Amino acid sequence: MRFGAALLDAVLDECLPENAAGLVVGVSGGADSACLLSALAELRRERRGRERERSRGSSRHRGNLVSPAESAAQLLPLRAVHVDHGLQAASSALRESCRALCSRLEVPLTVIEVSVDAIGESLEAAAREARYRAFASNLAPEECLLTAHHGDDQAETLLLQLLRGAGIKGLSAMPRRRRLGAGWHLRPLLQLSRRDLEAYASAHGVEAREDPMNRDPRFDRAFLRSEIWPLIIERWPSAGHALGRAARHAADAQELLDKSADAALTFLRDGGALSVPGLRAMPAHERVNVLRRWLSEAGMVVPSSARIAEGLRQALAADSDHMPMVVWGTHALRRYRERLYVTPATIPSLLEHREWRVRAEARLDLGEGLGFLRWVPRRGGLDAERLPAVLSVRRRVGGESLKPGSRARTRRVAHLCQDMGILPWMRDVLPMIYAGDSLIAIGDIWRDARWLAAGDQPGLDCIWEDAPILC
Repeated sequence: MRFGAALLDAVLDECLPENAAGLVVGVSGGADSACLLSALAELRRERRGRERERSRGSSRHRGNLVSPAESAAQLLPLRAVHVDHGLQAASSALRESCRALCSRLEVPLTVIEVSVDAIGESLEAAAREARYRAFASNLAPEECLLTAHHGDDQAETLLLQLLRGAGIKGLSAMPRRRRLGAGWHLRPLLQLSRRDLEAYASAHGVEAREDPMNRDPRFDRAFLRSEIWPLIIERWPSAGHALGRAARHAADAQELLDKSADAALTFLRDGGALSVPGLRAMPAHERVNVLRRWLSEAGMVVPSSARIAEGLRQALAADSDHMPMVVWGTHALRRYRERLYVTPATIPSLLEHREWRVRAEARLDLGEGLGFLRWVPRRGGLDAERLPAVLSVRRRVGGESLKPGSRARTRRVAHLCQDMGILPWMRDVLPMIYAGDSLIAIGDIWRDARWLAAGDQPGLDCIWEDAPILC
């Protein structure tokens, strides 16, 4: 198959989401991603050329020029991202290769440095997870990350998954399109071979450096690529296409499993959690399928079926008075009151003691992932005339109390949290609002009745915007 800008344009026309906001090419410094970015830059040059012709034509023959239809790929903003793992001496050379390529093609480049923690997993897997976390965090809403995975990569992935004893999800290998962070991850070159890209690189003078890790036989993929794949191709020349077809069959089967999981999730969902009794009532293999689907929806890098099964065992088998937690990478599976939650492994931390001015619409940033506090005028709210000009917002330390209603008795905040079902791991992020030494409100959840305006008199109320899930 002859690869070029026109073919890439046609493929992207099929797989781009309707609301795509931009194209972001993941560049490694190698030839494959250089070819992908070069072809996209070629599309952009073609569009600019037509715009110039259109401009000249409209000035000479205004009204007689018919504008050609332009594809979404030509119209969308284009940029590149390089993730530097810092794992080898060649990292700086690969980074500079990306800079030179993007400079020549006039494409903006972002370089993200990551640290790779390989504890408990292979260096390859840890680097891949760190890379996609970086990509996901860099994507704006509905931006599309494009990577240069091709048919040979797909065949290698399928073989590696077989050797690891993967299930249908693993044998589906790499999907052409999937959600990633706030955007999408597209692999538009899966129908092409490595030779197709090599031919494009030769014809268009694409220069790149090769990552030495790609040829290091200590790594599984590199060993398969350099030692095993040539023998397979020699015996079965069409192995790449055949294995790609097998992966597509597995993907079709996985789609049916996903539909089954979606139907089960309809009954298992309990707010932002899953019903533990409902999960217990399911056959074990269905639980794994449902949980995999749920974790994927939450944006997690989904672990193996074996790890999911073990996580479920720990979460479901613990005594009712326990709150088990199973950590996978940057996420955790937690159980509380017969509901299962997926949360960050590390809960966001409330910013240290902050001052907050008392005036309508004044906002206070609580820190990443915790939203903002904002004052709004409201009758029967906190009595603004009694409030000092500046309040303080503090972390919960334990032992606090508050009078939640005019006829209620003063109660410990811990008891109020238990009654409302505030998740135990979220109780320490509750913003405690003080006037001097008096606790007058907790976010927009509770207000101390002793500080409310009388009757229907004007007052101020706190709104907690973008608050995390608390119960």
